Amino acid sequence: MSFGDGMSKWVAQKLVAGLLVSGLALTPAWAQQRGGRGPQGPTEVGVMTTTEEEVPYTVTLPGRAIAYQQTTIRPQVGGEILEVTYDPGRPVKTGDVLFRIDPETLAAALAAAEASVAGAEASLTEAQNTVTRYRRLEGSGVSAVDRAAAEVALKQAEAALKAAEAARDSAKLSLDRTRITSPIDGLADVSGISVGDLVTANQSEALTTVTQLDPIYVDVSQSSASILRNRAKFDAGELIRNREVQAHLTLETGDEYQGEGRIVSPGIKVSPTTGTVPIRLQFDNPDHMILPGQFLRVEVTLGSTRAVLVPQRATKRASDGTLTAYVVRDGKAQQITLSEQGSYRNSWIVTQGVSPGENLVLDGLDNLRAGAEVKAVPVRIDEQGVVREIAADGDMAPDQAADKAADKAPAQDKPAGSN
Repeated sequence: MSFGDGMSKWVAQKLVAGLLVSGLALTPAWAQQRGGRGPQGPTEVGVMTTTEEEVPYTVTLPGRAIAYQQTTIRPQVGGEILEVTYDPGRPVKTGDVLFRIDPETLAAALAAAEASVAGAEASLTEAQNTVTRYRRLEGSGVSAVDRAAAEVALKQAEAALKAAEAARDSAKLSLDRTRITSPIDGLADVSGISVGDLVTANQSEALTTVTQLDPIYVDVSQSSASILRNRAKFDAGELIRNREVQAHLTLETGDEYQGEGRIVSPGIKVSPTTGTVPIRLQFDNPDHMILPGQFLRVEVTLGSTRAVLVPQRATKRASDGTLTAYVVRDGKAQQITLSEQGSYRNSWIVTQGVSPGENLVLDGLDNLRAGAEVKAVPVRIDEQGVVREIAADGDMAPDQAADKAADKAPAQDKPAGSN
């Protein structure tokens, strides 16, 4: 290699080294322009203004569905089953025939009873004629003793007729009972017997059951201690009592049942084993969506209270159960401790710790510390549970509105509660 080539290589190396040093020296300024490290202003946080509202006071209780009416069908007379006249699972009305028993034996018994009635009627007629004749001939060939004996025979004939009529009515009733009918409206279960089976009167084995599902009962239990605490709140004026207690159901799938219930039995005793008071509610069930034995959740609205609703996403729960949140005061984030009385629509019902009109931090909580300088940006939660910035005119900002439109697309949906 010549001297000139070596000099050129040395100059090139010096030039590259100089550029690298210049680039490193410019890095902080470039990073600052791009939003990297460097001096920063107050942290932007999304806030909402707290308001005091009238919040329904509800208690959630586990419940179990109970049939409004359910009857077990058993035969009242014996015989052979000739026909099963209903379709299992189909509605039946009061008086509809469910089973038919062979009536021949009971029909013969009824015919014999009717013959006995006819004989008793003839005997009564004869006794009545005898008494009439003796009364007319008394004193001229018929003694008073004979007349008295005839009157006794008349009474006996009348009694015999009544006994014969009772036996006939009983035989007729037994014959009618060969047609086994439903005593209530409802749905009939699968039959426990089939055609040709022999049944006996009042047997222990049921033929079927008929269940009325509309309306339907739901039984719940509430602890006596909870009832006493609620009464104390009403007496102290913390709760305002409703005119009527409202109840709503949540199905096992988590869906809310469309229909409002009412209390039919408020409970009058405490269970000595569980310390709870049984309460029975009644709900309309026209579509038979609720079936006996089904487990449900019942939300009972006892009254209402004035409180501040704080979204649960704006709070944190410590290991000791303390509930905290952040508010913006004098341009700084301040941590507050909240006292809550349950939840309502994904918000805590807060009675102490925050006042109406405060700026509650709803978004930007990551790495937020008490005392940090912050810039409050008004936001709200949309129908999907997503925090949206509010523009100066009260509507969502254009970029937020565009985001919301994008959220409606299936591929762009965001989960509820996401930032």
